[in-house]
Amino acid sequence: MSWVVYILECADGTLYTGITNDLDARIAAHNTGKGARYTAARAPVTLRWSTPARDRSEASKLELEIKRLPRKAKLAMIQT
Repeated sequence: MSWVVYILECADGTLYTGITNDLDARIAAHNTGKGARYTAARAPVTLRWSTPARDRSEASKLELEIKRLPRKAKLAMIQT
């Protein structure tokens, strides 16, 4: 099972960071209000960035690192 860390842009322009082992299904869940409470109120969402991780542990650590970044740094990541 492969894991992915991803950043979504919500309809209101905010960014959401998460992890999953099925990116397409997770984005669909976010867009139907079943992904996360945060994105349910801000759908539709658009995938802006993703990267694979070796395992869930690595994905969780990277997710936390990204969540701690300021918005400006996340936007810089998305544009590279």
